[in-house]
Amino acid sequence: MSITGKVYLVGGGPGDPELLTRKAYRVLDQADALVYDRLVSQDIVDIASPGCTRIFVGKASGNHTMPQEEINDLLVKLARTNHTVVRLKGGDPYIFGRGSEEALHLSQNNVPFEIVPGITAAAGISAATGIPLTHRALANGVKFVTGHGRGDEDLDLNWKSLADTQTTLVIYMGLGKLQTLSDELIKAGLSPDTPAAAIANGTMENQRQCVSTLGELPDAVISIDLKPPVLCVIGHVVSLAHQLNWQGLIYEDEDRGAQEVKARA
Repeated sequence: MSITGKVYLVGGGPGDPELLTRKAYRVLDQADALVYDRLVSQDIVDIASPGCTRIFVGKASGNHTMPQEEINDLLVKLARTNHTVVRLKGGDPYIFGRGSEEALHLSQNNVPFEIVPGITAAAGISAATGIPLTHRALANGVKFVTGHGRGDEDLDLNWKSLADTQTTLVIYMGLGKLQTLSDELIKAGLSPDTPAAAIANGTMENQRQCVSTLGELPDAVISIDLKPPVLCVIGHVVSLAHQLNWQGLIYEDEDRGAQEVKARA
């Protein structure tokens, strides 16, 4: 069967619609069908034209609106009936977004596709919080890892490799496993006093964050009732957040570490 449609795998960025690329904005505006995830903000979804078919396929832990295999097949089906299909994901499609799995399925079914990169959460959210991912004498590298195991499985990470004092560690989807992450990194040699931050709804109007230490962070997020989606940043660069918070953050001394809540005019 000849396929005239095309699928764009688009990164929607960390949440703020002004952080979309121009190309992402253009293909969203031209979309005939939009297939989007849970972490995509409504403001970005609304960029699509009123006549665009919108299909929500968001996943949360233990609650999948549509299994990944069905999403893959849906994209092929839509490409056979629509000129432009946008598969919209939070952050970047190829960084913990399963975009490569969908691209492989499209390729195997001879469906034309294109990748439109997005600002990944690590870059966008850390910047919004005043945390540089690298900084001379503090961090000469950065690692992105997922803190969400498959199903109920334990995290299978190379803890010794991750416990590097010269590397910034960014953990996606790690809120539910934060105590395990803290315990294992400390056991692997990282000091419990290592600066650490957890940021919820980064770059959005309702962004909240707490800045603490690796040892105290699990209790700190509980004490301020931080809710997902949450990104965690661990490393000495987090110590610069107080000086580089260009958005005007309120710093509150709580029982466990220095915690922050964004100030909004």
